[in-house]
Amino acid sequence: MLTNGMNGGAAQGADLVKDTTTATFRQDVIAESMKQAVLVDFWAPWCGPCKQLAPVLEKVVREAKGKVKLVKMNIDEHPTIAGQLGVQSIPAVVAFVQGQPVDAFMGAVPESQIKAFVDKLSGAAGPSPVEKALTQAAERAAAGDLQGAAQLYAAVLQHEPENVAAIGGMAKLYVDAGDLDRARDMLALAPPEKANDPALAPARTAIDLAEQAASLGDVADLERRVAANADDHEARFDLALALNARNRRVEAAEALVEIVRRDRSWNEDGARKQLLQFFEAWGPKDEATMVGRRRLSSVLFR
Repeated sequence: MLTNGMNGGAAQGADLVKDTTTATFRQDVIAESMKQAVLVDFWAPWCGPCKQLAPVLEKVVREAKGKVKLVKMNIDEHPTIAGQLGVQSIPAVVAFVQGQPVDAFMGAVPESQIKAFVDKLSGAAGPSPVEKALTQAAERAAAGDLQGAAQLYAAVLQHEPENVAAIGGMAKLYVDAGDLDRARDMLALAPPEKANDPALAPARTAIDLAEQAASLGDVADLERRVAANADDHEARFDLALALNARNRRVEAAEALVEIVRRDRSWNEDGARKQLLQFFEAWGPKDEATMVGRRRLSSVLFR
């Protein structure tokens, strides 16, 4: 899929870019990421944005001169790993460090954004003021500082009214504050051509989860049911939804991972699928997402 017209450069950096399979993933990614960060590019031959991203991604990786490696996985031929990690749209790039997924981005993002992503992984930060503000906003939101996050998102929107990351982030804050109507109104501000942008997906998923959680019972009652019977997966599943609705995200993730650990096949892999929906709602940089991905990986790849 990925080509480079400069044959000399391709030969020089060939060891930095390679294809992987389900069988070689553990060696190519898990083991290799113990030495330096490894980017996994999930792609498919029919994916137009994948073809746009590929040469830019290779260029940035080669220019990093060994600070990161790039591993490409064709999800048409090898769908298992992408499914386990919750990759629901492509192109998707997941960064592994020390055997664990630590960060990710989706879509054919510009070269500057890829470089900032790689620089962050290799310890050389250089984000733009907007990128810095968005990062700080996400960090404050994850820490529960909704007001501080809202101020940063609002500042971004003053300069870039159609910035979908800020729109999606602000909408998510409204969901966290329990104001679903304002969250929907905020999402409606996204330009029509960006209505399906991945940056808006977490807020949309969070709205769906909030509506779903409204029908659940009391957390204490669900906790008692789980304490009485550790294999009551239905109660533990409902408990995860209820905990998430109360912003107890890490506990919600742990509950679902525990179901996966006890019985992966329960409800047609329903616990893992719900966890992936949580990850989408929380966003790839949320602490609960990172904790949940690490713990899920430890169960799936043990």
